[in-house]
Amino acid sequence: MFRILFRFIKKLIIFFFLSTIIVVIVLRFVPVYFTPLMGVRIIEQLRDKRNPRLLHTWIGYDEISDNLKRAVIASEDQLFFEHKGFDTKQIRKALEENKKRKRPRGASTISQQTAKNVFLWPQSSWLRKGLEAYFTVLIEFFWSKDRILHVYLNSMETGDGMYGADAVARHHFNTTAKKLSPSQAALIAATLPNPLRFSSKNPSAYIYKRQAFILQQMRNISLPEK
Repeated sequence: MFRILFRFIKKLIIFFFLSTIIVVIVLRFVPVYFTPLMGVRIIEQLRDKRNPRLLHTWIGYDEISDNLKRAVIASEDQLFFEHKGFDTKQIRKALEENKKRKRPRGASTISQQTAKNVFLWPQSSWLRKGLEAYFTVLIEFFWSKDRILHVYLNSMETGDGMYGADAVARHHFNTTAKKLSPSQAALIAATLPNPLRFSSKNPSAYIYKRQAFILQQMRNISLPEK
């Protein structure tokens, strides 16, 4: 009985690693039209007796303004093109700060957020954090940095039932993702820590303050030449 159980667990582990690696490789080339986060939000909307809302259109990397690319890097992960998925300096800094803070702050990189958005669920737990680290390693190994940023910009939550650069550009600024100005891009990036609470369409004083900071930081962000 023990041998049967051992063989079953062994096969299950092998299946998990092989299947996740295959999925990550496939998504290096295939658009990500739907994510677990989108599914969770739809369930939450139905639970709250609201009509499901899903605004999302996958667009190409070159269809997204460089202003938005620089804005999210300036806001979320300024060492994105330098690290291998984890910003150890920011992790250590967050651990020290969280000893004194009532609300702990995270230190997730764009790679980690992409791994979470595309493969996992939003609720925090040790299991999810472990799987997030695993998928972060996989996408850093199998995807290019441009691909990680491309998927992130297409899957990030930007409002209630709204995901990705195209949806927020059209519904909040009446433009396309390609034509987003530095000011508009910085407003979007300013809301990313909590897009269900903050809005780039109706910014609060706090969001305008974050926008100003991000605009300043964007001057120091350069994108790799193709």
